[in-house]
Amino acid sequence: MEPFTVDLADDVLVDLRHRIARRRLPRPTPGAQWSAGTDPAELERLLAYWGDAFDWRSIERRLNAVPQFTADIGGGRVHFAWIRAERRHPAPVPIILSHGWPYTFAEMLPIVPYLVDPEGHGGGPGDAFDVVVPSLPGFGFSEAPGEARFVANEIAERWHALMHDVLGYERYASYGEDVGTWISDWTAALHPESVLGLFATHAAFPSAERRDDPTEEEIGFRARLDAKWLGESAYSELQSTKPDTLAAALNDSPAGLAAWLVEKFRTWSGGDDAYRAAWSDDDVLTTITLYWATRSIGTSFRAYFDDRFDTAPMPLVEVPVGVAVQYGERGFPQSWAARTYRDIRAWQQLPSGGHFTVKQSPELVATAMREFFRPLRE
Repeated sequence: MEPFTVDLADDVLVDLRHRIARRRLPRPTPGAQWSAGTDPAELERLLAYWGDAFDWRSIERRLNAVPQFTADIGGGRVHFAWIRAERRHPAPVPIILSHGWPYTFAEMLPIVPYLVDPEGHGGGPGDAFDVVVPSLPGFGFSEAPGEARFVANEIAERWHALMHDVLGYERYASYGEDVGTWISDWTAALHPESVLGLFATHAAFPSAERRDDPTEEEIGFRARLDAKWLGESAYSELQSTKPDTLAAALNDSPAGLAAWLVEKFRTWSGGDDAYRAAWSDDDVLTTITLYWATRSIGTSFRAYFDDRFDTAPMPLVEVPVGVAVQYGERGFPQSWAARTYRDIRAWQQLPSGGHFTVKQSPELVATAMREFFRPLRE
């Protein structure tokens, strides 16, 4: 394990600004703003700020205030943040947070103060956590899987090795969002002797062999989700089938990369108001710059392209589970999650937020986490 510091080379930043300055944006498609994808006027505003006023070095200082490390795990370098509670807190619970796409580790950081310093954020001294936030393979500063596959059960084994073998935690908790949800679920399923509890805001959908005889509530929920996603899945089809074609464009064009990601940040946050409440321009450009500088947008697509190889059926999760359903999946029936989670001990629906749950609703998630884990700490 080696300490890690975010330090982008000057020539990377100079080249980025030159490319932004030479941007060539499309003419807008007639219709309402955002109806045909990223609004060109909003994109132009963001790019102008990125090229002229965005202060990456100040972002680096903020990121580097968080202790970061790398370790060789499973044949590849894994980058992770490791933030420990003050030692005055009795027996903090270690927890590993797995981000999704199109995240970086930065989207998990807003919840960290609530977990490592509970007394300063509405909790008690017995609510403390040690927090580990790895970058998924192929995302940011973590090496891509190479010839291996990006499949959840294999990454789960890496995460267990990180927590148990590298960091020395005998028992730990797990949490994930988006594609990180499956990694979190697999970690708990494969290592119940080590995972003391799993917390979820993106609750597990049952695998195909456990979807028989759905209830009326489950059928209704699935129908609402299908309607919500109608016309929204083209990105997934392209990333799943022709990732290198797309990556060639996004890896070469800051404008293209920004357009591809900003549309997801806005849509999945729950619309314009929710997006602007949760994402500052600096937040948006931190994530986009990390993808740009590490050239990892193409390797991040492995989470989609390799899904075809993720054929192992999801096991039942036997460890205690707490669920706070993210607002974008409100109405999720507990019975649907119970087809995978066999010991659900806490269930609630979050009153606000969106897909980027920890970023959008850190206090709500932290409060629910504390309540769930209190009886498990003993």
